[in-house]
Amino acid sequence: MRNILKYKFFITITCILTSMVVIPASLYAIENQETLEHEIGVYYTIQKGDTLWDISKKYFNSPWVWPELWKENKYIKNPHFIEPGGMLRLFYNKESDLIIDEEQKPEESKTAQQSEKPFGKDILYFNYPPIDSVGFIKKEAVLPSCSIFKVMDNKVAISEGDLIYIKRENDNSLTPGTKYTVYRTFEPLTDSKSGALIGKQHYITGIVEIKTVEPLYAIAQVLISFREIAINDLLMPYEPRSPKIPIIESNKEIECSIIIPEEEIKLIGDNTIVFINKGEKDGVKPGQFYHIYYREKKNISPDSLVMSYLAPVDFGKLFVLFSEQTTSSALITKSDKEIFTDAIVKSPAK
Repeated sequence: MRNILKYKFFITITCILTSMVVIPASLYAIENQETLEHEIGVYYTIQKGDTLWDISKKYFNSPWVWPELWKENKYIKNPHFIEPGGMLRLFYNKESDLIIDEEQKPEESKTAQQSEKPFGKDILYFNYPPIDSVGFIKKEAVLPSCSIFKVMDNKVAISEGDLIYIKRENDNSLTPGTKYTVYRTFEPLTDSKSGALIGKQHYITGIVEIKTVEPLYAIAQVLISFREIAINDLLMPYEPRSPKIPIIESNKEIECSIIIPEEEIKLIGDNTIVFINKGEKDGVKPGQFYHIYYREKKNISPDSLVMSYLAPVDFGKLFVLFSEQTTSSALITKSDKEIFTDAIVKSPAK
C-alpha cells in the first residue's frame, strides 16, 4: 500500500514539475511561422525598430488598429516588442483597407535609426501556398513533353503515390528524376464582344516525377494531385513558383475584364481563381492588386428610350498571381457581391 502511495506521489510531483516547464517564446514564434507558411494572406517582414502601433498606422491608416493586428498574430506574446525578421500576418480579406504605397517616405519625426528602414518591395508580400496548382490561359497551347496512357493496376482514380505510364510527345527525351506538371487544355476561348481569340485554358491536375525510362515509354510517380488526374492528361516541364509574391504598385492605366473562373462554377467570390484579359505586354504583373467594378444601365429620362451607363461601382478586389503575354491568373481577395464574367477590372478610382 505504501509503495502504491509513493508511486502516486511521484507521478503527482512529476506532473507538477512538467507543467512548470517554460517553453521559450521563440519556439512559439517558430511554430506559428511554420503555420503561416501554409496560410493565404498578406505578410510583412518585421524590421528593426518596428512596433505594432507604427505598422498599423502605415498599412491601415490608424495606429489604433494594433490590438486587432496583435490578435491576428497570436505567437506574439508581448505586443510592445516584436522581433525583427519575423513574419507579421496582416488582415486577410481586408486588403481594401490596406495602404500600399511603395513611394512612402519615413516620417520626419522618426529617429535616425528608424528612418533607415527600407520601404521596398521585399517587405510586404502575399503568400499563396497552392501557387503550383494555378493554371493559365495562353494564346498558343504549350507543346506537351509527354502524355499519360495507362495507370499501374488499372486504377480508376489516379492519386498521389500511384505509378503511371507515359509516352513521349514531340520527340522529347525523358530522364529519371525529372519532374513534370500534369495538365489538360480545353476548347479555345474567344472574346464575347469581338469574337477574337483569347487562347486556351491550361488546367493543372498534378505533379509527377520520372522513375524509369524504357525505349518506348517511361514510368512516373504522382507526387501531388491537385485535382483528378486522368488518362490522356499532358505533361510539361515542372517550373516551381514561389508562393511568396512581393506586392508592387498596380498599373494606373489598366482596364480589362474577367474572362472566366478557373473552375467551372456559377458563383465567383472570395478565394476564387479567375483569368483576366490583360497580361505582361499591357503592364499587368504578379504582385499587383486591381479593383473590380460593375456598371448599370439606366433610362434616366422617362421620355427617352436611350439607356445611359451610370458611374462604375467598386465592389471587389483581385491579386495577380502571375501573367502571360495577353492574360493573367488572379485570386479574388474581396467581393461585396456576386462577381460575373466580363466584370470590369482596373486600378482604383482616385
